[in-house]
Amino acid sequence: MKAFEPVIVAFCCHYCAYTAADMAGSLRRCYPPNVHILRVPCSGKVDAIHIMKAFQKGADGVYVAGCLEGDCHFKDGNLKAARRVAYVKKLLDEIGLGGERLEMMTMSAGMGERFAVTASEFTEKIRSLGPNPVKGPAQARQKAAAG
Repeated sequence: MKAFEPVIVAFCCHYCAYTAADMAGSLRRCYPPNVHILRVPCSGKVDAIHIMKAFQKGADGVYVAGCLEGDCHFKDGNLKAARRVAYVKKLLDEIGLGGERLEMMTMSAGMGERFAVTASEFTEKIRSLGPNPVKGPAQARQKAAAG
């Protein structure tokens, strides 16, 4: 049987986290290829529905990465994102998916090393948790047919 490789969705703010991911690449710092980065204008624009849709579509783990506290280009978008992530974590616990599958991370544009390290650590954490329980046999068949 093939080893479990988690699908990770990373919502990254344009100004800091996405630039940190780019910096990681420039520095040739490796992070797992199963981290799928979605660039958003601000982490504060990531709504609960976006996070839940990622899980519904088969993500095993999701993280929202924004600017450092007090350094948001949109004033307090990262603080809104942190509150939203905390709310969705509770919701995930209530529905049995597990709040530990969701995290909020902050970093500046120059933290390429930190981006690579946190992406790797989060992937390992999700790998230890196993597959998203929402993934059913139908999704597995679809993936096998497409692959």
